[in-house]
Amino acid sequence: MLHDLIFDYTLRNVALGSAILGVVSGVLGCFAVLRRQGLMGDALSHAALPGICLAYLLTGSKTPIVLMLGAAVAGWLGMVLILRVIRHTRIDSGSALGIVLTVFFGIGVVLLTVIQKSNDANQAGLDKFLFGQAAALVQEQVTTMAVLGGVALLVVALLYKEFKLLAFDPEFAQSLDLPTRRLDLLLTGLLVIAIVIGLNTVGVVLMSAMLVAPAAAARQWTNSLWRMIGYAALFGAGSGVAGALISVSESRLPTGPVIILSITVILIVSLLFGSARGVFWDWLRQQRNRRSLEAPPNGEEGAASGAPTAGVPVGAPLAAPSRAGGSGTPIIRGGGGSGA
Repeated sequence: MLHDLIFDYTLRNVALGSAILGVVSGVLGCFAVLRRQGLMGDALSHAALPGICLAYLLTGSKTPIVLMLGAAVAGWLGMVLILRVIRHTRIDSGSALGIVLTVFFGIGVVLLTVIQKSNDANQAGLDKFLFGQAAALVQEQVTTMAVLGGVALLVVALLYKEFKLLAFDPEFAQSLDLPTRRLDLLLTGLLVIAIVIGLNTVGVVLMSAMLVAPAAAARQWTNSLWRMIGYAALFGAGSGVAGALISVSESRLPTGPVIILSITVILIVSLLFGSARGVFWDWLRQQRNRRSLEAPPNGEEGAASGAPTAGVPVGAPLAAPSRAGGSGTPIIRGGGGSGA
């Protein structure tokens, strides 16, 4: 299998393309998950479909870079529309995302149907952008994915501190006079790049899972952002390569859905056994805390078990308090001095 992964042209392209997609979507997905914008990736991926169709209708070409540009423009318009609706209307963010998602996807399906009913034989294969066709990746497409993904990762590295502050405390970032709106647009635009490079691999329908699942899995293992980014990139790349290998070994399985199933397995394992937030370790911590709360303090435990009182020899009788004027130890009164 390793020999085929290195020397087989088709498998190498599929594995490299899927790994690049996993790394880029995992890194950018961390900021989307931390900002509670997981649905943003779903909306932008569905918004890319009409861009692909319009790019083909206007140019008549299925060149990857042309279709990617069309998808990027449509995704960017969808992003701007979502932000405008949220800021200038009383519609909440979830409703705005749902509206843009359904409207753009509906337009894309209509345009795709129109193209398929035309007599143009060159349109064959456009429907593969719905669920992806990773097995058809060629070296040119992998190179384009690597260049676009490298640019996105470089921007994240240069603006890491600003994006980190925007993700955790946008109000504080605004108080520091940081251009939060521009940073928001830039970060969302980077999500569009991740979506564009993933259309050939997993398609517009499944792309949102590649943005959310690696980041959500990584969050279960650490409380540090840079470690979370590293884990997300590792999980994304691993699921991409695993999906490519499984789909090649079983020729009837499509690559895109198998990649999503692979990252789903990683996510489930992380949710159960993640060292930071895993269900199993959280249960163990709760049991340990419960036992520590139920255990009595050392002093109470000693008194309850019949331990001798401090300062009294073992077996010595306790002296009864004496009465004033009687025999025994005189009562000491406060005031101290002897009478007249």
